[in-house]
Amino acid sequence: MRKITLNGLLISLALVLAFMERFIPLNLIVPLPGIKLGLANIVTMFALFYLGIPSAVTITLLRCLLASFLFGGMSSLLYSLAGAFLALVAMSLLKLGYPKFFSVIGISMGGAAAHNAGQILMASLMMRNTAVFAYLPILLFAGIVTGLLTAIVSANLFSIFEKTNFITKVWGK
Repeated sequence: MRKITLNGLLISLALVLAFMERFIPLNLIVPLPGIKLGLANIVTMFALFYLGIPSAVTITLLRCLLASFLFGGMSSLLYSLAGAFLALVAMSLLKLGYPKFFSVIGISMGGAAAHNAGQILMASLMMRNTAVFAYLPILLFAGIVTGLLTAIVSANLFSIFEKTNFITKVWGK
């Protein structure tokens, strides 16, 4: 019951972060379509590191579905699912090398790059055109930068959680 409750809270938090992100005028700083901070990825990283892959998958799936129903549409759902799940697979694989080969920052940046690759792949499938892959290097660069920013937030949160035994108090581990 505790795990279901925590997953529900994390889904809600991810939705709030996705909603708040819509009000950050990132396009004024970087006037390119499709670039977002990926704040909900902080929740995904937390779930992946502290709750495991099943919770991370559940939270990612429900966040994508609910955010698309609330803020987007069917095409945003397809882009969101393609990016989010490719990112989750990449982060899960990179996490296997944590902390010896990859840090939280490397894992987040890899996930951000995979997210952008997933979205470009979906765009190519939806448009039946491979020309969209020309935009991939720009999105990858932006994804690495935004992945770094969300990783810094995640790493600091993880550090606070570990220092205060937050996970043990809430989760009981």
